[in-house]
Amino acid sequence: MDLLPPVTHYRSSSGVDIYRLPLVLFPNHFTGHAFVLEGVGALTLVDSGSGIGRSNDDLLHGFRQLREQFGKPYSLGDIERILITHGHIDHFGGLAFVKEQTDAAVGIHELDRRVLTNYEERVVVATKALGIYFERAGISPSLRQTLFEMYGFAKQHVTSIDVDFSLEDDGVIDGMEFIHTPGHCPGQVCIRLGDVLLSADHVLARTTPHQSPESITHYMGLDHYADSLRKLLRYEGIRLALGGHEEPIHDLYGRIQAIRASHNRKLDRIRKIMRDRGAPMTIGQISKAMYPDVEGYHVLLAIEEAGAHIEYLYQHGRLTIANLREFEAEPNPAILYELHD
Repeated sequence: MDLLPPVTHYRSSSGVDIYRLPLVLFPNHFTGHAFVLEGVGALTLVDSGSGIGRSNDDLLHGFRQLREQFGKPYSLGDIERILITHGHIDHFGGLAFVKEQTDAAVGIHELDRRVLTNYEERVVVATKALGIYFERAGISPSLRQTLFEMYGFAKQHVTSIDVDFSLEDDGVIDGMEFIHTPGHCPGQVCIRLGDVLLSADHVLARTTPHQSPESITHYMGLDHYADSLRKLLRYEGIRLALGGHEEPIHDLYGRIQAIRASHNRKLDRIRKIMRDRGAPMTIGQISKAMYPDVEGYHVLLAIEEAGAHIEYLYQHGRLTIANLREFEAEPNPAILYELHD
């Protein structure tokens, strides 16, 4: 088994001890973190890993490190409360495994609650919406089938699980302040612990978090994400942010500005691609021009990422639909966009 970084310890100005447990979330060594919080009333686990591959074993290994390196006599069975920062599988897929060890209460924001409690329904609804999106994006039937297979593969091992309480925007539980930051995921929350922020996937140290159009899922899309970034800038005094992936962030406010600039560059790039083409384009064509070298699952991510930015440009009056008569007459034709600058 490849070695992961060790468990690391942080302490907030409010006296909370934060232990960051590294996990391999998918077999391609895509890594992330779960967190154990001590000093917030009940012993709390934030996120549970994916439950795929070695993720569960890594979680258990993290608890062994708590005992051996930090002298904390904890196991999964000692967890009294579980907080899920958002309804993406790499953050909640291991929840069923954790619940086998403990009867801890589970909390998530209400916009992601049905992802946990009605998982099978959510997959059907999301798959249907994704199919309509593929058609309107001009994705060929053969590629659609491949993308559907990849989309559904990681979701097969997950089943519905009960949720006991909701994480409400501006709500406070035992000194933990919850900030609803939709965009990357509808129910995404950040958790403020004094001068430390658990930023989940809303703000990451190196990666600009993945965006997907709101036409697929409500409360996603670049507009919601941009609003959530601006919202977080209003919270002063955050010394350190710990994301669900990657390294600690020591300048949260500067990192937010860098992410905003990255999205502006993507918007400019789309306009340049369309100007250079000089003819109306589909989302699929623009995505291929933006990300010509992606393969496998990253093709799906690229189509969603490009689509989120195209949707933003359309919503803000920078694009129009060139084949409006066809769009009106046909069920779900491929939409051709043209610049309206």
